[in-house]
Amino acid sequence: MKKLVLAIALAPLAVGIFSKPTAADSTAGLLVSLRCRGGYNVQIWQENQSGRYLYRTRSPHGNLNLSGGTSQATEGVRVYKFRNGTYEYWVWDGTLDSLEAGTLEVYENNRILMQQPCRKI
Repeated sequence: MKKLVLAIALAPLAVGIFSKPTAADSTAGLLVSLRCRGGYNVQIWQENQSGRYLYRTRSPHGNLNLSGGTSQATEGVRVYKFRNGTYEYWVWDGTLDSLEAGTLEVYENNRILMQQPCRKI
């Protein structure tokens, strides 16, 4: 069942549903870098001039780049949210137990498909 849920969560990667590629260079600053269970490497960047948030993930299942996310502080940690069609990607910068941890969550139509624990790198 977990593999089926993971396959569904990664379907947009497999079929190539990507938003405009984002450039992570001197025009953006790295805010968060996480290594998550399942082989996911997640980064959150912020463009220097516009302030827009950028999401980049690399995994054995594919790569995904999104822009235009939001950020909010919730219970002492920050969560970054990005939308890609009916999917939402939430990156928690810290947890209530540890600021060196994090979480990657994937939702489809407001239903959680995947939740992976992460460590800052």
